[in-house]
Parts: sequence; C-alpha cells; structure tokens
Amino acid sequence: MPKSGMDLVKLGILPNLKGVYSFDESDTSIDAVFLSHSHMDHAAHISFLKRNIPVYCGETTATILNALNDVRPTSVEFNLNGIKFRTFRTNNRIRVSSMEVIPIHVDHSVPGSYGFIIHTSSGTIVYTGDFRWHGSKPELTEDFVLASANEEADALICESTNMTEVEVSSESEVMSKINSLVSNTSSLVLTEFACADIDRLRSFHEVSLKNNRLLVISPRQAYLLYKLEADAHLNVPKITDGSILIFQKEKKRYFRWEQEVMDLGEPIGPNEISRIQNKIILYLSFFDLSWLVDIDPSPGSCYILSASEPFNEEMEIDFDRLLNWLEYYGLPQYHIHVSGHIIPVHLRRVLEIIKPKKVFPIHGTHVRLLKRYVGDLHSKIIEPEIGREYNI
Repeated sequence: MPKSGMDLVKLGILPNLKGVYSFDESDTSIDAVFLSHSHMDHAAHISFLKRNIPVYCGETTATILNALNDVRPTSVEFNLNGIKFRTFRTNNRIRVSSMEVIPIHVDHSVPGSYGFIIHTSSGTIVYTGDFRWHGSKPELTEDFVLASANEEADALICESTNMTEVEVSSESEVMSKINSLVSNTSSLVLTEFACADIDRLRSFHEVSLKNNRLLVISPRQAYLLYKLEADAHLNVPKITDGSILIFQKEKKRYFRWEQEVMDLGEPIGPNEISRIQNKIILYLSFFDLSWLVDIDPSPGSCYILSASEPFNEEMEIDFDRLLNWLEYYGLPQYHIHVSGHIIPVHLRRVLEIIKPKKVFPIHGTHVRLLKRYVGDLHSKIIEPEIGREYNI
C-alpha cells in the first residue's frame, strides 16, 4: 500500500508532473483543473493538488465530492480538505489563460456529468467525459453532441469503455426487470448498486412503492441524498417521507454525519428487517454482508446485483466472498444493470455527427478494435501514448 503521494508517482499511478502536487515544493505550473464528474477514477486524485490550483466542476459534482469527503475515512488517495471548487452549469464560458472552456451536460451513471468544448489558440478540442446515449436522460448527451457538431473540432478526446461484451439495455428496461423480479419474490430482496447512481436508486425506489415495500439504504447513501435534495434539477427521492428507511448498524458510537442523517430520516435495524422481510428491499454492500447473520433471510429471498461485474483481482475477491454468503443463505443472484458508458453503435454516431479531424480514445483498452470499427469515417484515430505530446 503506497504511504504517500510521492510513492504513487514512483509507481506510475500519479503522472510525474512538476509543480502540480502539494508534496512538490516547485512553483505551480498549471492554471486550473476541470472535472467531468465525481467518480473516483476521475476525481479522487485531486486530493494531491496544490490547494492554490482552482478545481472547476459542476455544482452537483462538488456536492457529491464534499459529501463523500464527510463520510469516507481520510486516506492517502482521498482527502479533499482545503480544495475549493469553482462550480459551473451548462453553457457557462470559463476563461483560463488563453483558453475558453464551455461545459455541457451529458448523461452518465452519476448526476452532474459534463463534457467540454475547449477553444484554444491552436484549435478546438472536444472532451466527452464519461457519457452514454441509452440512459435515463439521453437528451443531455444529445445537447452535448449537437453543440460539439457546430464547432468543427480539430480533436475529440472520447471515452471508449464499451467495445466488447456490450450490454444493450436502458434504465427503463432495468426498472422493468427489477419490478418483475420483486413482484415474484415472496421474502426479502437484497441488492447492491453504486452509491452515487441516483438513477438506479430512483428505479429501486419506484419498484418498492409499486410492490408495497420499503427501500432500506445505507447511511452513506442517505447522507448523499440529503445533500442533493437542495438541487432542484435532480428531483431525488427524499429520506424524510417515510418510503426510504436507513439501515442502522448496531454499534456504540456513530459518526456525526451518521447521527445527523438518522435524526432526519427513519432508521431500521437488522432485527426489525428480519421480522418484515416481505416488505423490504435492502441495499447491502459487500462490506456489510456479515449483517446477514442477524437478518437471517427466509427461503424465497433473492439478491440483485445492479452494478458492474468484477473487473480486477480485488473485486474478484469481494465477489467470491459474496457468492459464499449467497450460497449459505440460499439466495439466488440476478444481474440487472445498464452501463454508464456509451455503446459502440452510439459512439460511431457521435463521430459521424461531430466529424472531428482527430480522435483520441481514452478510458478503454480496445483502440485497435475501434479503429477498424470506424475505419470508413474521415476522422483519424490516434492511440495516445503516455508522456508523448500531440499537436492539433
């Protein structure tokens, strides 16, 4: 386990950039950092930035990251204390040195996600961030794509996550499948999905209402919902209306944020859940599986994994542990999910509409496949190399 930011640089996890990090005494060498959204693979390492570097992000991204900073233990790789966010909304124009940056919303599996149109003295760059055209708000992505099409982009930096084993589905289809399963389940329904996936939480909430059940979420999710309630653009479920309960772990002391959110909402403990299993949909993370001993799921219960399947060794270990618990308690597992990333047929359509001169695929591992798939288009596909500079 790396003990410092410098260790992460030595291991190649952080790029070796001079004058950027708080542990580097050199003068600041960059003018600003822009975040597309709040997922940890994009946002966590802003923790290492010098605190005089402005961090621009959407208002919702700032809310989510500040909430996560409240609930997560401080660690080497995530500590936002002292970070001052400068927030924006769609179509704001942000001047940084000689560049103008225009953020435009996109649909993704976390709210408050953006792509950017960047005007520079050498040309126009479009960055998609992580996005999709098959989610609950495809009109957001369409706004971004159409705006970018008007820019005659010299370069498009785009995500290319979903190039193999692509799941073709939508959030409405996911909700329909969840509803079908819940309506045919006689006892407890257990689930896990990404903490900040508000679309998925909303789907489970609607299904719980349709089936006369109560949705029970973790204190972290409840705290995040509480913080997002003030954002009129989101229309998130409220923890104060009685239809969402908060899983109360039985322990001697609670963190301040835990107590705050349980005072606002209605907590429920594992023993009470055990008594009314046919009235509950319970979110239970990999890290809380030991509470199954107290809950003791009845025959006829099930488990719905509504997140990405494991894709690295650490996640495989957690998944094997989950399977052991499910086997012991006789819980069949169902995988019902829709990706937060654009599918190939939609990515091709994006390239056809924007018509960039050059395309730099990132956030994916199958660039060669992508090159052949869009080989008849006029954009030049360039596989980025670490440490190499590219002119537009």
